[in-house]
Amino acid sequence: MNLISLAKKVFDLEMDALRSVQKQLDSSFEQTIEVLERTILANRKIVITGVGKSGHIGRKIAATLTSTGAPSVVLDAVNAFHGDLGMVNKGDAVIALSYSGETEEILRLIPHLKRIATSLVSITGNENSTLAKNSDLILNVRVSREACPLNLAPTSSTTAMLVLGDAIAMVLLEKRGFKKEDFARFHPGGTLGRNLLLKVGDIMRPLPQIVVLEAEAKVKEALKLWNIKRAGAVVVVDSERKVIGIFTHGDFVRNYELNPKIGEVSLGNVMTKNPVTVRVDKLAVEVLNVFEHNKIEDLIVVDEAYKVVGLIDSQDLAIHRLL
Repeated sequence: MNLISLAKKVFDLEMDALRSVQKQLDSSFEQTIEVLERTILANRKIVITGVGKSGHIGRKIAATLTSTGAPSVVLDAVNAFHGDLGMVNKGDAVIALSYSGETEEILRLIPHLKRIATSLVSITGNENSTLAKNSDLILNVRVSREACPLNLAPTSSTTAMLVLGDAIAMVLLEKRGFKKEDFARFHPGGTLGRNLLLKVGDIMRPLPQIVVLEAEAKVKEALKLWNIKRAGAVVVVDSERKVIGIFTHGDFVRNYELNPKIGEVSLGNVMTKNPVTVRVDKLAVEVLNVFEHNKIEDLIVVDEAYKVVGLIDSQDLAIHRLL
């Protein structure tokens, strides 16, 4: 028995199932997104319900929706008749998951949901089921077979539900114009949230900690200030503090080999003109791409007027856990 081959067969069966469900997407999906968007704009919520394996998938879908700014709750279909139905309010949208569309606990909910006047979307593999016939919208996840060798355990069908749920959340996210900053607000405790919330201004070395000189200043002045501020670069500016160049420790070493008296040379004669800069209000994570793309060690931070406000040393990225 080749176990790897058996595992690959499961992958193949589930990928085939996903392709099949993908082809089944129709206008009902578009209408579902419209309904969910209206629900959120009306300050209502999305209620997900399911039983068994479908219930587990429903919990993941609800978590994904909530984390992307679409408030969602999970309604336990069994406990719904013991008080939990109170979490459903007029104007909410309900997504019910049942592959057969005949799950007893789900069907018992329908009259009560209709009485509350909610929108009901069913995710099912049976478009002719009782659930489907009583739903406002039907999302078909019919698969030809389960990945289970006995064709019994919910596998391909639950994977299809899961991916469809991801598609709903991601399309809804894009349609609502949900941004990185919005995502970070819902994940403030994690590394992702922290990195997305950080701005360039939060990680840069501010003006008092960096060396800023005009082009007429001598290299020896830069060396003196480097030692005092423990810096490895000088930002060269004009009389209005606008950036015109940069001179780094590496530049000094290379020029010293050619001219041991470089200390008496003006910075304007040895600086690198038009250096790479980044705006102070940009996201800190964008700095990574700037460093990698330009192969530099020091990045000048400027404001909207192109005036220097700080500097980022590549070593600072590790301190702020951006690497």
